[in-house]
Amino acid sequence: MADDTSIFIGASRKPDDSYQRAENLLLQYGNRHGLVTGATGTGKTVTLQILAEGFSNAGVPVFCADIKGDLSGIAMMGTAQDFLVKRAEQVKLDPYDCQEFPAIFWDLFGEQGHPIRATISEMGPLLLSRLMNLTDAQEGIMNIAFRIADEEGLLLLDLKDLQALLANIAERAEEISARYGNVTRPSVGAIQRTLLVLEQQGAANFFGEPALRISDIMRTTRDGRGAISVLAADKLMMNPRLYATFLLWLMSELFEVLPEVGDPDKPKLVFFFDEAHLLFDEAPKVLIDRVEQVVRLIRSKGVGVYFVTQNPLDIPEKVLAQLGNRVQHALRAYTPREQQAVRTAAETFRRNPDFDCATAITQLATGEALVSTLETKGIPSMVQRTLIRPPSSRLGPITPAERQKLIGESPVAGQYDQVIDRESAFEMLQKKAKEAQDAEAQTGSGGSRWTIPGFGNEDPAPQSGGRRAPAPRPSNRQTVAEAAIKSVVRSVGLSVGRAIVRAILGSLSRGR
Repeated sequence: MADDTSIFIGASRKPDDSYQRAENLLLQYGNRHGLVTGATGTGKTVTLQILAEGFSNAGVPVFCADIKGDLSGIAMMGTAQDFLVKRAEQVKLDPYDCQEFPAIFWDLFGEQGHPIRATISEMGPLLLSRLMNLTDAQEGIMNIAFRIADEEGLLLLDLKDLQALLANIAERAEEISARYGNVTRPSVGAIQRTLLVLEQQGAANFFGEPALRISDIMRTTRDGRGAISVLAADKLMMNPRLYATFLLWLMSELFEVLPEVGDPDKPKLVFFFDEAHLLFDEAPKVLIDRVEQVVRLIRSKGVGVYFVTQNPLDIPEKVLAQLGNRVQHALRAYTPREQQAVRTAAETFRRNPDFDCATAITQLATGEALVSTLETKGIPSMVQRTLIRPPSSRLGPITPAERQKLIGESPVAGQYDQVIDRESAFEMLQKKAKEAQDAEAQTGSGGSRWTIPGFGNEDPAPQSGGRRAPAPRPSNRQTVAEAAIKSVVRSVGLSVGRAIVRAILGSLSRGR
């Protein structure tokens, strides 16, 4: 059974089919990352829920995505239903207490939770290029744009800042190409069109200020429990690239902001990445390398990252090698790829002589899983066929009224509701353009005053005493302005003269 140093996951099955041995996740290895896999409907969401509950009770803040809305029930008191009580008896969970957990709801669109925002500068050119699916040439222009913003002191906070900067770069394409390499208007235009699509998909709600403070997802309550941040992702999943890019940005921010802590007694934060395959689908190698680097190094910051996905093949090998705590629910093996996934999953576990791992993966019932966690000295435990414990909080989603009540009572209520639009690249570039326009207008018409002799006040103003100033000596040399005016007058005179001659000749011909 779990204690203050571990999380109770469930009870493993003995050869006589009875459940007796408790399977725990040691908190001191909670930052060694983990993997929860299994086909749809096999119990992954419940496993995520009981892990989040365990970390919260241990005082560890949790951040997780709620893909279908089912995870929101973690904020409400559970009910001791018959099948849950029976499961608790099977795994020897005594006492089985129902609980509600401190949850903070977030939503990139601000509809089912507090808005989450990040600035364009924080996102950076690499993640933006990934989000927009840019070509190599377009990604190069994006990097140039960020370089120019740094050099010229232009703040990139929201989409209109980036759009204004790209428009400025298109106007200065020749100058910028000479400094940083080829920048073409068509490439800039392609990026601008992609930004427009991104804006229509709702990304404009995400970029801006106030930006999310990392400390707000690392809260603990007065009774010492960790707050569970639940990201509403049902609408977000309509744009899976934005979902994956946001979560990768959040991991990168955690990596950059948090100090080194080595191996703490328990994690500082646990991060669940549901539908993790979206992060790696069609991802360029540089992005996968970035994920692998963050996962490898963020452990020393006290952050545990747990990937939740249907198939272990969804995770690249370099990342998979970093995941020490594993819960494998049932997999189906109807296709060659699914059969390969079963073999891959079986081979990653420490072998148990009591059963064949590959066969067991295809025979697991709903709520059962193969579990292997890190034991003393970080050694993976022998894989065990485990019945997962029932959750203490509510199974299933909360109602909209319950959600709104929780949002209103949240510790961050009102802090992110109003958008802040301070002076940034958009306003600064507008100001520069207006100054340049005013300077051009002044140079063109506000400098020397042009007059045509005989029209207007060409004489200088009279001096004091009523006497006019002496006229300047005439010069045979013409100024540029005088030459231009005389040329215009001659042209007008010739045109008028031709028109008069044509009119006279026409009237004479008609009179015959």
